[in-house]
Amino acid sequence: MATNAAGIPVTGFRAKPWVQLVAGIICMAMVANLQYGWTFFVDPIGAAHSWGRAAIQVSFTIFVLFETWPVPFEGFLADKFGPRVIVTVGGILAGIGWVLNSYADSLPFFYFAAIISGIGAGAVYGTCVGNAVKWFARRRGLAAGLTAAGFGAGSALTVIPIQNMILTSGYQHTFLVFGIIQGLIVILVAQIFLKPPNLPGGGEGVPPKVLQGFKDWAPLRVLMSPTFYVMYIMFVLVGAGGLMATAQLAPIAKDFFIDTVPVTLLIWTQTALTFAAFLDRIMNGITRPLLGFISDRIGRENTMFGAFILEGIGIYCLWHYGKSPMAFVLLSAFVFFAWGEIYSLFPSTTRDHFGQKYATANYGMLYTAKGTAALIIPFGNIIATNTGSWQTVLYIASAANIVAAILALVVLRPVRLWEIRKYRDSAVEPPASPTVASTT
Repeated sequence: MATNAAGIPVTGFRAKPWVQLVAGIICMAMVANLQYGWTFFVDPIGAAHSWGRAAIQVSFTIFVLFETWPVPFEGFLADKFGPRVIVTVGGILAGIGWVLNSYADSLPFFYFAAIISGIGAGAVYGTCVGNAVKWFARRRGLAAGLTAAGFGAGSALTVIPIQNMILTSGYQHTFLVFGIIQGLIVILVAQIFLKPPNLPGGGEGVPPKVLQGFKDWAPLRVLMSPTFYVMYIMFVLVGAGGLMATAQLAPIAKDFFIDTVPVTLLIWTQTALTFAAFLDRIMNGITRPLLGFISDRIGRENTMFGAFILEGIGIYCLWHYGKSPMAFVLLSAFVFFAWGEIYSLFPSTTRDHFGQKYATANYGMLYTAKGTAALIIPFGNIIATNTGSWQTVLYIASAANIVAAILALVVLRPVRLWEIRKYRDSAVEPPASPTVASTT
């Protein structure tokens, strides 16, 4: 009988891994709009208050910072007390954040609301991903990918309702209604969560290309690992380009003069921006479990290399060919497809390398790289304003992805191999790490 870290038997319907996975996906979908829906509010907020885009987008940067940087602490609490309490609190804060947005009448008010919603979204996100990689041993990439897909594609169904409500009822009413609905659903679904069981060693049957560590690393000791810093740099490089596209999709389409141009695919006609936003979220969701599944078979680093190369090519082509409405829709979807997998590959790699016991907190530390990447977003606006185009911004984002792809094979995999062999071939523990049973 499986038991959790406290030795308590984990039984019943809720103890099924796929039930836990579905609960995580639902919660992730409910906080997805806090990030992916923001782009639709930028211009309406600016029109109502005559603030510049750069000043408004500081809210997005603040949101991402507080969505990511507190996650190590939230992950520590989730590892210690279980996911239910942390996700419940996260749902409350996420709902309150958007409700506050509906009443905000100054930039500081928006910035404060971004802090509240960011903490809430991060608590939900980090805990759900950490929960997923703990419940699954051999399908870790797939589990992390499916959970992250809830965040990547979770807002797809609400793209049109949000845009329509903004047009008919105003952005304030839209913030209020969706904030309440999304927060309540997270709170209710969070009651399904259980503390994960102590899985036996999961290395059996895992392909050799999926490198597996042999020790549980405590969070403070992870900070002594070169593997952690290589992954952190790669996360920042790739994350910055994707976040730029997420936050600036509507402004870029508007500056290309194609945001309101109708586009028809198959039998569906929508404006280029609406179509792009819908497909982006679908592709961003599909790539996470798909490439997570692939990485379970060919290795995390090999998958990273291919995906990051494609991302670099996609961003480059978006500038050169994206001024056509149809090309903008298709290329932006390609960019999001090649970007979204970082949210399945990095958590599964973290669990592979640093073990299960502190998996949520350890990934939380790596996830702060998303916050670091968010600091670059305002500079994108400044560069675009000063140069009169998005060319330089998109070129930099493209080059960053190519560099990250090279790092995956040339640096990350060799460093991981060296570190795994170092602690496997000797009786030495990771520096000052507590001795625990081997988990893989």
